[in-house]
Amino acid sequence: MSSFIVPRTIYHGPGCIDNLKSVRGTKAVIVTGSGSMRRLGFIDKTIALLKEAGIASVVFDGVEADPSVNTVMKGVEVFNREKPDLIVGLGGCSAIDAAKAMWVLYEHPESTFEEICQPFAIKPLRKKAHFIAIPSTSGTGTEVTCCSVITDREKGTKYPIVSYEICPDIAIVDGELAVGMPANVTANTGIDALSHDCEAYVATLASVYSDALAKDSVRLIFANLPKAYADGKNIEARQTMHDASCMAGISFSNAILGIIHSMSHQVGGMFGVPHGRSNAILMPNVIRFNSKSTTKYEQLAEVIGKKTAEDFALAVRDLCLSVGIEKSYKEYGIDAKIWAEKLDTITQNALNDPCTGTNPRKPTFAEVKRIFQCCYDGTIVDF
Repeated sequence: MSSFIVPRTIYHGPGCIDNLKSVRGTKAVIVTGSGSMRRLGFIDKTIALLKEAGIASVVFDGVEADPSVNTVMKGVEVFNREKPDLIVGLGGCSAIDAAKAMWVLYEHPESTFEEICQPFAIKPLRKKAHFIAIPSTSGTGTEVTCCSVITDREKGTKYPIVSYEICPDIAIVDGELAVGMPANVTANTGIDALSHDCEAYVATLASVYSDALAKDSVRLIFANLPKAYADGKNIEARQTMHDASCMAGISFSNAILGIIHSMSHQVGGMFGVPHGRSNAILMPNVIRFNSKSTTKYEQLAEVIGKKTAEDFALAVRDLCLSVGIEKSYKEYGIDAKIWAEKLDTITQNALNDPCTGTNPRKPTFAEVKRIFQCCYDGTIVDF
C-alpha cells in the first residue's frame, strides 16, 4: 500500500514567517547555526513573533555544517532542561537536521543514537513537542522530509536518520531568509534540489503525486536558478527557488532517491566536495546510465523544451556550468593518485548505500566504478 506524507501545514511566500504569530505552545527551543540567522536578524524576529503568540523562547545556536552527534547530545541536554513543547529548526539544512535528531532523543530518552539510526525505527513523536522548520537555503528540502543526516566525527561516518515521524508539523518557506546566501551556496543548493527531482522522478517508488511535484520543480529551477545566482536580492527568484526546493523535498521524501546520492555521499565523505556540487558532476552521467532502463527522462526533457534523455543530460550540464560548477572531480581539484587509491572503496560503499535500492537500474560494481571514473575525468559514460 502506497502513502504520501507531508507536513500538516506549509506556509510559503515572502514574509510568511509572520505566521509564527499564530502557532500554539508555551515554550520553544530555537535550534540554529553559527551566525547568519542572528546577523540577518531572523533569530530576533523569530523570538518576537513567538512572543506575540505567548510563547517563550530559548536559543540553541552554533550548529555546525554536517552536524555532529556531540552537538545533538548537547541540544538534548538543553531540551531536557527547558522542556519545550515547540521546537523550531531555523536556518540551513544542518540546523534543521540537528533539531530533528534532538527532538527524537528528547521524546524518547530511553533510545540511543545508534537505535534511532536504524531505518524507520523511531517510535511515535509529539507527546512532548511539535516541530516547525524554517529553512534559509533552497536545496535540501529538509523542512518537508523524513530525513536527517548526523555525523560521527570520531568514526568519520555520516548517519542517516529516516522516519516519517520526523517530518515537521509546520514548514515555513519564506524566500526572504535565502537572500543572504552567497552565490556558490545558491548554486550548490539549487542543483541539489534539481538532483532530488531527477532521482525522485525515476525512482522505483515514484508515484503520480511525487512525479507532479518533481516535474514542476525541474521547470522552476531551470528558469530561476540562474537568476538567483546572478542576483541574490531578486526576491521573486529566491522565493521560487525556495518553493521548488520544497516541492523536490516532498517528492523525494516519498519516492526516495538513487545512485546520484549513493555516489555523492561517498565523494562528500571521502573528499569533502560539497553535496550539491558533487551531485552536479554526477548527474549527467547517471542520467545516461539510467536512461537504458527508463523513458521518464524524456518527459523531464519536454518540460524544458528538449526531446531526448541525452538532451536533458546536456541541459543539466549546461545549467551547472552556468552557475560556476565544475564539470569533473578532476577540475574540482581532487588529486588523481588519491582518487585512484580510494576508488574501489567509494564504489563499494555506494553500492551499499540505501539510496541504491530505489535506483531504476540496478548497477554492478564495475558500472558504478566506471561512472565514478568518467565523472572524475569529465568524459561521457557509455554502456
